[in-house]
Amino acid sequence: MFPLGMVVFPHQQLGLYVFEDRYQQMLADLDPDRRFGTCLIARGSEVGGGDERLSIGTVVEVLAAQPFNDGRALILVEGVHCCEVTTWLDDAPYPRAMVRERLCVDCGIDPILLKSTESTVRALRALQSEVNADECIQSNCSMDADPKVRSWQLCSMTPMSTLDQFKVLSLSDPSDRLRLLAEICCERYGDYQRMLAIDSSHRSLN
Repeated sequence: MFPLGMVVFPHQQLGLYVFEDRYQQMLADLDPDRRFGTCLIARGSEVGGGDERLSIGTVVEVLAAQPFNDGRALILVEGVHCCEVTTWLDDAPYPRAMVRERLCVDCGIDPILLKSTESTVRALRALQSEVNADECIQSNCSMDADPKVRSWQLCSMTPMSTLDQFKVLSLSDPSDRLRLLAEICCERYGDYQRMLAIDSSHRSLN
């Protein structure tokens, strides 16, 4: 397991910098499928151990790796599916756990709900780019045709707090996940509007 200070969603690609000896060993111990688990740290730091971890996470697969001579590495991973930790084992030397795949509710996704949520996410990202372009570099992301994959992609595209990320990940019903995502976007949209208004006010005073 690789505890992180952020949530990784299924079908999200993420770059990780592996520099601690324990995680270098973890990479060396991976099975041929090159997969390991990630989970959110509830309290503590990513570095050094001693952290408190949440039990819902994501299994990721290593897509590419750039090792360095001293053992450090840059890796590109992609989320595969949600998982749930049933038992934490001793860190020997890296975090280990017994996990099971956490299946999503097998139900169809309302295309209207999916389309409206996607529009809401894109509107929020467009407004975010006005507030801070560095936080939202890519506005026109390539989206998968599969509704379930697309719904997860929308989760990774949405600017939200780590707590909200975990709430979204924890929902097993994709429709509930999309509804919560839309609610979060509406709240964040108001936040960005207020930030723009304050910035505009400061410019007027100057």
